[in-house]
Amino acid sequence: MAVIATIRPHGGLLVDLLVEPERARELNRSAVTWPNWQLSRRQLCDLELLACGGFSPLVSFLGRDDYQSVCESMRLADGTLWPIPVTLDVTEEVLARTGPAGMLALRDSEGVMLAALHITEAWRPDVRAEAAAVLGSTDPAHPGVAHLLHRTNRRYVTGALEVVQLPEHPDFRQLRRTPAELRSEFARRDWRRVVAFQTRNPMHRAHQELTLRAAAAADANLLIHPVVGVTKPGDVDHYTRVRCYQALLPSYPGGSALLSLLPLAMRMGGPREALWHAIIRQNYGASHFIVGRDHAGPGLDSRGRPFYPPYEAQDLVRRHAAEFEVEILPFRRMVYVPDAGAYVPEEDAPAGCRMFSISGTQLRRRLAEGSDLPHWFTRPEVAAELRRTYPPRSEQGFTIFFTGLSGSGKSTIAKVLLAKLLERGGRHVTLLDGDLVRPHLSAELGFSREDRDLHVMRIGFMAAEIVKNRGIVVCAPIAPYDATRRDVRRMVEQGGGFVLVYVATPLDVCEERDRKGLYAKARAGLLPRFTGVSDPYEAPADADLVVDTRIESPEQAARRLIEHLQERGFLGVPRSRPAQPHSIRGNDSPADPHAALPQIDQPRRIKIRSK
Repeated sequence: MAVIATIRPHGGLLVDLLVEPERARELNRSAVTWPNWQLSRRQLCDLELLACGGFSPLVSFLGRDDYQSVCESMRLADGTLWPIPVTLDVTEEVLARTGPAGMLALRDSEGVMLAALHITEAWRPDVRAEAAAVLGSTDPAHPGVAHLLHRTNRRYVTGALEVVQLPEHPDFRQLRRTPAELRSEFARRDWRRVVAFQTRNPMHRAHQELTLRAAAAADANLLIHPVVGVTKPGDVDHYTRVRCYQALLPSYPGGSALLSLLPLAMRMGGPREALWHAIIRQNYGASHFIVGRDHAGPGLDSRGRPFYPPYEAQDLVRRHAAEFEVEILPFRRMVYVPDAGAYVPEEDAPAGCRMFSISGTQLRRRLAEGSDLPHWFTRPEVAAELRRTYPPRSEQGFTIFFTGLSGSGKSTIAKVLLAKLLERGGRHVTLLDGDLVRPHLSAELGFSREDRDLHVMRIGFMAAEIVKNRGIVVCAPIAPYDATRRDVRRMVEQGGGFVLVYVATPLDVCEERDRKGLYAKARAGLLPRFTGVSDPYEAPADADLVVDTRIESPEQAARRLIEHLQERGFLGVPRSRPAQPHSIRGNDSPADPHAALPQIDQPRRIKIRSK
């Protein structure tokens, strides 16, 4: 059920942390002697929204009392509703370099100073407790939990924040409006009632129908306000999504909808995040806000169950309605009823009728597979934009990623596969063997867990960049740790295909081969932290193919890999098959959604205020 939360008009006062030009020049001169902190993508987004007032009433990253209060009660220490911690995490080393003055220069990836932080407080958080309190889980399958547990530095810091300049965004500049700018635009258009729609996905016919109904119900205009900061790993990139929104915008009644981009780093925090999004849209001047089904939900946990009940976010917003002056208009999930040729709220569909829908996960799978997108699901102009980014599988880049113990045969099979792919011709193929790549990419690294992970992530980054440009990559590192392999898969799959091959040669066989004499050195204590002897190897449970070199030659394994790539459509022209919708209830017999369905190229027109 989607709800529209009416928020105080114009959202009250805005925080503005940008200093005057003379003060900015003074801070830049002084910062020469300060330690620097390069902000992560999340931290850049948080700083930008702090600076421009998107996070009003916050005037800096949270201090310890506010942080603990937010975790425990969704409120700042003074009682103000604020459900998500906004914190700055740094390393022990950089904190030690701040000295008595406690000054820290916050910089972007190019070294440009964005802000000065006068540190007044630092502490070591319990990030596992934070995850449990804020996100309701410690399962690393939740991207927000994974970030807290594995990518958060040990110390949180706060203090007075002076912002020298906002982060630079060379893309879609005309669509990036601060809260003050967006409020001014509403005033210029004489829009006094505005429904804000939060999204991190392309908008399809169901989304458009929902927004049309919401705007009509609230007698308001529509703000399409997508997140273009940090979203869920694997989401459609924001460049493609923004082009989809731009393609969709002309189909709304003239002058009734506006597109503006939000540089937010989502936590995928479900119910708490729904409240947070409402506060943010209030600051941007919206009078209404749509809270969707499973709002900001991260999907399924490691046991295959949803992290949050589908309507818990809406229930939480209702409980705090008085603090927002909220009026709720409920909307259940929109589904397509082919017999009517229209989208309707799920509860309004006739009993026993056929209902079609495609989830975001199903859409991403269809795009990856090169399957057609049915006309009942999305408008042709949106489908065309998606296809520009996601070509058919036979035209996509992909990575074959071998993992296994030293001596298992990874490199030998990889070289045979490389030769077979090059024999076929027509595609660029790159081999990234672990031993061959290390002197060039990771010469300074040792063999600690952290260094091994960094080495594998560097290989994954290179592979992902090549795949984005539709090349083929064959990787053959040991890659002993499961979490790192999964991170590489997520990174590569954002731009193409990924095939994980586990070369499952047992340790005793690898040690018997020992062509390089490495196992003998490890047994003698000359090679510390050697995988399989003094350091663990975590066998993958998500391998796409398993190879046992005791019963399969390198040539046989390579041929089987070629067959697998052909079956999945990466090599040659894949067999075409119609896109099958998810049938929710009613007629369970397979149906071709392309056949005999009424055309709905124009959305149902609903009268909307032009002013």
